[in-house]
This record gives sequence, C-alpha cells and structure tokens, in this order.
Amino acid sequence: MKKGFTLIEILVAVTIIAVLVSIGVVSYASVNKRSRDAKRKGDVEQLRSALEMYRSDIGSYPNTGSGSWTDASDLSTPLVSTYLPAIPSDPKSQTYRYEATNILGGNYYGYCLTAYLESAEENDTCTPDSGSQPVGTYMYGVKSP
Repeated sequence: MKKGFTLIEILVAVTIIAVLVSIGVVSYASVNKRSRDAKRKGDVEQLRSALEMYRSDIGSYPNTGSGSWTDASDLSTPLVSTYLPAIPSDPKSQTYRYEATNILGGNYYGYCLTAYLESAEENDTCTPDSGSQPVGTYMYGVKSP
C-alpha cells in the first residue's frame, strides 16, 4: 500500500491556506488605514496645540493671508521654529487644511483644521472644506475651543 496525500486532501489544505492568507491581507490593509488615520489625527492635534500656544502669546490666531481655506503648510511662517519643528505632513500626500475664522478688528479669534481620513469615522466639529476632498475619504475637523 502506497502512503501519500490524495488530491482532495491537497486541495482542502490549499483552500484553507488561501482563506487564511486572504483574511491576513484584508486585516493588514485595514490596520494600515487606521494607522495612517491615527497619524493624521495626531498631526491635527499637534497643529492645534501650536495654534493655541501662538494665540496665548500673540492674542489671536494666525492669518494665512487668504481669509479662506488654505494648505496648513502656509502656517509654517508663524508657527515653525517657535511652536513646532516643522508642519506635519500627511502619510499619503494629502493636505491638512486651515481656515482662520471669527475676524474682529483685523484679528482672527477662531480657526478650523481639517484632515481627510480613509476610514468611515467622521468628526466634523467645524465646517469642512469639502471642495477638494478626495474620493473615498472622510472628514476629520477640529476648531478653536
């Protein structure tokens, strides 16, 4: 009598391995998305802290000159070197957005910071800049306290 595996046994083993690999790949992709989203939220909080320190020292929030939504990298002049070593960058080359709000006497007393998330967990504490939102992303926004 010959010893060995039958074709059915080999097919069952290969199928089980294929299912486990596919589950692992899907889980890995999901973990990567959540990781990038966590970095984005951390970056927005880091910018928020720098803006609050700026307001504490100057008395108002910085104006990027446009009076409307701008790339957060425009904040590098007022914030970098004193409040931040550098403006954080998005892990997938999207942009963090900033808008100064609540103008009074030429000074801004509010702001909104936004980031685009890849997972479906929106948090709009301010009116988002939806005009340039990439397809398949969700908004995360924070505003001045």
